[in-house]
Amino acid sequence: MKRQNLDRKWKFKLISTSLNQEIPSEYTVVDLPHDFSIIQKRDPNTLAGASNGFFPGGIGIYEKTIYAPIEWKGKKVILEFEGVYMNASVHLNNQLIARHPYGYTSFHCDLTPYLLYGQDNTICVTVNNSALPNTRWYSGSGIYRHVWLLIGESVHITPWGVYATTPKVSPDCSTVCVKTTVENITDKPQNVTIRSTLLTDNGSIAAMDEIQLNVPGESKTEAQQELTVSPANLWSIENPYLYTLKSEVIKDGIVIDTTETRIGIRSISFDPQNGFRLNGVSIKLRGGCVHHDCGLLGAAAYDRAEERKVELLKANGFNAVRCAHNPPSPAFLDACDRLGMLVIDEAFDCWREGKNPNDYSLFFENWWQKDIESMVLRDRNHPCIIMWSTGNEIIERDGRSEGYIYARKLADFIRSLDNTRAITNALCDLWDDTAVKALKVKLGDLPEDYDVWSEVTKEFAQPLDVVGYNYLLKRYESDGKKFPGRIICGTESFPMEAFDIWTTIEHLPYVIGDFVWTAIDYLGEAGIGHVWYNGEKSFLGKYPWHQAFCGDIDICGFKRPQSYYRDCVWGIAKAPYIAVYKPEYYGKEAEISRWGWPDVVSSWTWPGFEGKPTRVDVYSMDSEVELILNGKSLGRKPAGKPNRYIASFEVVYEPGTLEAVGYNEKGVETSRTVLKTAGKPAAIRLTPDRSKLNAKFGDLSYVTVEVVDNEGNVVHSADTNIYFTASGVGSVLAVGSGNPVSEEMYVGNQRRVYYGRAMVVVRADGEPGNIVLTASAEGIPATQIIIEVK
Repeated sequence: MKRQNLDRKWKFKLISTSLNQEIPSEYTVVDLPHDFSIIQKRDPNTLAGASNGFFPGGIGIYEKTIYAPIEWKGKKVILEFEGVYMNASVHLNNQLIARHPYGYTSFHCDLTPYLLYGQDNTICVTVNNSALPNTRWYSGSGIYRHVWLLIGESVHITPWGVYATTPKVSPDCSTVCVKTTVENITDKPQNVTIRSTLLTDNGSIAAMDEIQLNVPGESKTEAQQELTVSPANLWSIENPYLYTLKSEVIKDGIVIDTTETRIGIRSISFDPQNGFRLNGVSIKLRGGCVHHDCGLLGAAAYDRAEERKVELLKANGFNAVRCAHNPPSPAFLDACDRLGMLVIDEAFDCWREGKNPNDYSLFFENWWQKDIESMVLRDRNHPCIIMWSTGNEIIERDGRSEGYIYARKLADFIRSLDNTRAITNALCDLWDDTAVKALKVKLGDLPEDYDVWSEVTKEFAQPLDVVGYNYLLKRYESDGKKFPGRIICGTESFPMEAFDIWTTIEHLPYVIGDFVWTAIDYLGEAGIGHVWYNGEKSFLGKYPWHQAFCGDIDICGFKRPQSYYRDCVWGIAKAPYIAVYKPEYYGKEAEISRWGWPDVVSSWTWPGFEGKPTRVDVYSMDSEVELILNGKSLGRKPAGKPNRYIASFEVVYEPGTLEAVGYNEKGVETSRTVLKTAGKPAAIRLTPDRSKLNAKFGDLSYVTVEVVDNEGNVVHSADTNIYFTASGVGSVLAVGSGNPVSEEMYVGNQRRVYYGRAMVVVRADGEPGNIVLTASAEGIPATQIIIEVK
């Protein structure tokens, strides 16, 4: 089917907010992807509270007019929504054509019966995210992913109708099996030819096959073909080679329908002896959990924003990502395919038992099959996906509310759609004593050492190929003995357990990897990674906390201290990392969240604390580390794996130069890191991640903003407010920083730096030319950069 993007120029009206605020009733023109929560001011009174980052929800209406030419008569016309949060109702010409409650799965709307040909037709989408709370993290609101118009001839390949598998994989000769579902909307049978052509990355033909197919009237039929590829380029993390599968429907010698699918030839396997293997090679999963939001953009899933997330993961040593806790955007999976990132594609955060009053549990029983089908059929051609997850921390894991029955139902249903990947589910500790009470009724008094968790979750885990363990490091070794043959994956873990987790995983073959919570920081679950000094014991932060503050990478994409430590654990660190505790809190006891990290900054600029003591940790793979302050050695201390990669020093702050020098076991210097005390703010430095964009609406450049002194050192103590303007063929889409408690909005033209840094996102408007970005602040000269758009 022909695909036409419908992202541009929708009329939008916010008709109510979750706070019942007065709002303008006029329509405005917006482009998709669009998140109407991120453009609202956060409020401490919103019902979703800290879980949703104090962002309001509401009800919004989107309208768009399309012209249906007479030539469309007799064709199939479909709308495809990649994601709408949530409770979407779709009308065409005032006719209700679809409802879709789940905010994370894609869905189709058949326009064919309702179109007025030769006329304008009005699409109206009502999005209802007013019933809060309905999620445990920031969801966003609105049509936050792409919308497509699909137009097919009377005989066509159905959406998601191509399914390719690779049962035989070898560089010498591989087999690609292709199933193609063809629909005939006429009332008479049609004889067609299905041609499947596998193209290399340079467009040459690697394999081709044709088959005749008879499709009865008003029905669908599946064609099955087998392609032999010799030699074959295998998809891997290091070499993510992609082929293009071109599927054609031919009638009377004329191609009447074409679909192209990117696929990779690769094999995956799981077993207790070898763990996870990709193309026959055992790999430990260095993973991270990632929510669906795009940081500064809210939920708006721009292709470049999704691609950048994967680039950040790769650059920081990750080889796998768990989509928490819902199917991601197609653009995210496309990027994982292109860049070589393994994926756990997850369906749900809850089943029948809810975690919030208005969450997916209200819809699960009637919708789980439709939503599982959407996830699997849409995503099953992605070589990056190695596991399907049926859920996260499901309350029914102890058997209540038919949990064991549904665990098997979901696993069996996925296998009926795709049996080439492992199925997992992320289990955690029991949250209450329901299971204990049930066992006591059944067995009487339980021995002190009775393992309730194992007893009540074993039936839940039986349908799974890989059992996900959330924060259950203590069980890895014992459960390996208790359940011989069980394959375990650490689907969530605490950052501060990185050393113990990885050390354990390295010597247990049946534990295939670890996924830290989280790889990239996110909106919502505000303050889960907190450090308190005032004796507070709250789980989440009070307003104005709105970021989780627990990611290895912050919301702008900047690397945080725990990521540098993880580099040591994973053996990829290139130099020591100097982590300085804030002098203002010296001697005070810190309450660090289990998802948090010590309150350290890699800075030697602490005005007002001259002569005051502080602590400095150096993260290093080296055998020994020396700390030098203004040319004077403060001593050498052992580091490396025997010392958990940390050497600690007590230091009295004096401005100047702080150096950490790493030495190997022979005492030879291997690396050196230098921190310099910064002077007064003298300039603004703008560094775009891409200085050239495509003349395509929605292409993005992420520009790092730094306040620097006369020597170019970042002034970490600065809190300068910077104003941005963009002229030419683009605009400022978002501004932000890693400050988790700022009350500033992510839309607008100004942002206060956090530890001397901020971020501005520039969006191309689709025309060639230049974008000129100007940054200015009081007392500092303005600066400009030019971003070329071709």
